[in-house]
Amino acid sequence: MTWAFRRQLFFLGILVVLLGLFGFFVVYPYINKLPTCTDGKQNGDEAGIDCGGSCPTACSFSVDQISILWTRAFEVVPGRYNAVAYLENHNKNAAIDKIKYKFRFSDKDNIYIGKREGETFIPPSGKFAIFEPGIDVGNAVPVYTNFEFTETPKWQNVSEDKLNQLKVSVSDIKLEGENTAPHLSATVVNNSIFDIPEIKVISVLYNRNGDAVSASSTYIDKLKGGESKGIDFTWPEPIKDTIVSKEIIPMFNFFLVNLK
Repeated sequence: MTWAFRRQLFFLGILVVLLGLFGFFVVYPYINKLPTCTDGKQNGDEAGIDCGGSCPTACSFSVDQISILWTRAFEVVPGRYNAVAYLENHNKNAAIDKIKYKFRFSDKDNIYIGKREGETFIPPSGKFAIFEPGIDVGNAVPVYTNFEFTETPKWQNVSEDKLNQLKVSVSDIKLEGENTAPHLSATVVNNSIFDIPEIKVISVLYNRNGDAVSASSTYIDKLKGGESKGIDFTWPEPIKDTIVSKEIIPMFNFFLVNLK
């Protein structure tokens, strides 16, 4: 073997090594991808496919279903009703950003008379309400009100830090004129240091038997950190029962609040 031939083999070997290294660095990332929460595989610390662990999506098998405690339609004026579904989320650290639902109304003979569809968020941990106003069913009377979610829930994990920091409370609840022109007032307080946007506030009035007899809602565009705001609910006609307790439910979408 001549010196020139050995020299050619040496440079050829170097070229082969360089090409091999180049190919390794190009191909390796494609065949050894780091686990992600969107790769369609159960890997990393995931408890299921792209869910659980450090992923924002909660696994469906790890969450409890939402309980529907009661649903009802309340007459506001003849022919127009407000509908409420009162529910409970048993999952402390899981919520839903968006989910579609449907109210269905039937008369005393259980004959269908109308429906109302909408979209809402589901807050974590506890009881909450979904409110639909001004439902027109003509001359019919909605005796039976049914509620259902019309799509599969997409649960998202909510951090313990967010749960502990974002607190909204209600105080100074006062009902006046229930037999003439009902007016309910209260104060909503943001007990955190963070701005909370788009707060839905639902009020429910109960009689001495603990039955809900009327409901209303209002909206707060934004409640700054530490801020308090007065809210008001009114009814166009007297309430046809004796009110012994009042519940005010402030609701906001945890996923719209930034803790930075």
